[in-house]
Amino acid sequence: MKTYKEVLLDKIYNKTALVAVIGLGYVGLPLAVEKAKAGYKTVGFDIQKSKVDMVNQGHNYIGDVVDSELKDLVSKGLLSATTDFSIVKDADFIAICVPTPLDEYQQPDISYVKNSAIEISKYLKKGSIVVLESTTYPGTTEELLLPILEKGSGLKCGQDFFLAFSPERVDPGNLIYKTKNTPKVVGGVGKDSTEIAATMYRNVLEGEVFEVSSPKVAEMEKILENTYRNINIGLANEMAIICHRMGINVWEVIEAAKTKPYGFQAFYPGPGLGGHCIPLDPYYLTWKAREYDYHTRLIEISGEINNYMPEYVVERSSKILNRFNKPLNGSKILILGVAYKQDIDDYRESPALKVIHNFEREGCIVDYYDPYIENYKFKGKTKHGIKELNKEALQGADLVVITTAHTKVDYDFVQANSQYIFDTKNAMKNVKNRENIELL
Repeated sequence: MKTYKEVLLDKIYNKTALVAVIGLGYVGLPLAVEKAKAGYKTVGFDIQKSKVDMVNQGHNYIGDVVDSELKDLVSKGLLSATTDFSIVKDADFIAICVPTPLDEYQQPDISYVKNSAIEISKYLKKGSIVVLESTTYPGTTEELLLPILEKGSGLKCGQDFFLAFSPERVDPGNLIYKTKNTPKVVGGVGKDSTEIAATMYRNVLEGEVFEVSSPKVAEMEKILENTYRNINIGLANEMAIICHRMGINVWEVIEAAKTKPYGFQAFYPGPGLGGHCIPLDPYYLTWKAREYDYHTRLIEISGEINNYMPEYVVERSSKILNRFNKPLNGSKILILGVAYKQDIDDYRESPALKVIHNFEREGCIVDYYDPYIENYKFKGKTKHGIKELNKEALQGADLVVITTAHTKVDYDFVQANSQYIFDTKNAMKNVKNRENIELL
């Protein structure tokens, strides 16, 4: 008689395993699509009925998903969505892809993960595997998920079901690396869990699947990835502040440093950090480190620098306006770009929202233009952007501040029709006439 592990591996190999993806956001929907494309019948779960309805109608809402592929998978019956958690009772492979934000005190909010685990435990069947993909602190899989799943289901991990952590690596707008071809890291509770999870990902993805010894290692490596970027961006931002005071172009400095073929990777300054990972993930480690009586000084200092940048943008803008005898209070500011990175419609944790908030707090009259984002919500309020970047909008602004380097914007047109421009992203690097442009 075959073991649960052998039966599950057979289902994975012959593609009869039913896949459930919990959470249909920027991580979950692309993963669900790839599972279905590989031939696995996949059901997505989300608490937002609007998302579920869109998926079932074949309507895409995630930039990294190809519209035609989603519609084709839905029409073939390989992909569907539901708000009913009981679908887990039939699932062989369950991926948790829910948000892991920070609360108002900059501490991990793992309520979505915890609630998902509680619900899964009610329906978890023998011979299935649960894989957490949501970024979190080292220890979450074994210290939080494992006891909840065992207690709620009455099953034993490693014997009746399997459990692993495999961190998401989603970079919205990346034209080269998508879910399918990005290498994957997997760490399970025991070798069997690691083998099963890795086998599934190898059957679905083109990227390498790298196995590590435990969920904690996989959880920590994800934190390391984004802390590495957080710290290096913090260094670039501090260099920008220093270079400005010394009258040096920091962008030229970085381009020169990039010529070194070893020992240097280019990171660039900007108005702050945005997105669902880099601004948040390091705080998971600083929070967990306190349990071990350690203060993560370098990480917290880089966070302070990056968090200061939206305020610094307003300070620099104030000095620019002063040169034209204009106070911040009452000045008209036009912000170009509120997405957290170029050419996407995602404004999660975008520093541009903080920049706008800071300008308005100083009494400025602020408009924004973003070709991808018509409106956004911040601190409970909705702000609408202007529909067209025309001469009137540019000429009517006392200062244009570029906070996202969208390639859809005609920067020569911006330069020709603006009184003055503060470019915090070096978006206008190819504009020849620079008499009214100041760089971060």
